[in-house]
Amino acid sequence: MSAPKQPIIITGFMAAGKTAVAQALAERLGCLMIDLDQLIAEREGRTAQAIIDEEGEQRFRELESQALSEALERTAACVIALGGGTWTIERNRALIAEHTRHTIWLDAPFELCWERIESENNVRPLARERERARQLYEERRRTYSQAGLRVKVDESASARTVAETIVRALALQTGGHDE
Repeated sequence: MSAPKQPIIITGFMAAGKTAVAQALAERLGCLMIDLDQLIAEREGRTAQAIIDEEGEQRFRELESQALSEALERTAACVIALGGGTWTIERNRALIAEHTRHTIWLDAPFELCWERIESENNVRPLARERERARQLYEERRRTYSQAGLRVKVDESASARTVAETIVRALALQTGGHDE
């Protein structure tokens, strides 16, 4: 499978591996990748945490929607890794649906996500406490399940392995043809 004509969207909970899988998938397909949180940080000159702490989650979500629109309309990236909350907003899902049907949910167990969150140096502004993170995880699962393809992720699967799983699944969906 070569780079698709429509972007591939990677969604899932915080620390599910979206960025790493998106990078591996973009390498495999020979195309560009965008990490939406990184794009926002570069545009705003500060992290998601700083934006949320200084201006609130609502302002961050507005910036996120703007960045998503730009990424979908103005770039040649064929893989876009969303932030953990991007997919949960209906207008973002509608915007994505206008541009692609290739949406992938990385379904990682909460314990794996929490383990990765705890091991990171940066603080996740919406997951500072385990119980709050678990509640958010449970709330978001229903929305994540609306993605076109669910890929289970566990600690034994490397980003490259997950990317290969996605390539095979998309090839089956499209009958082996790029779209």
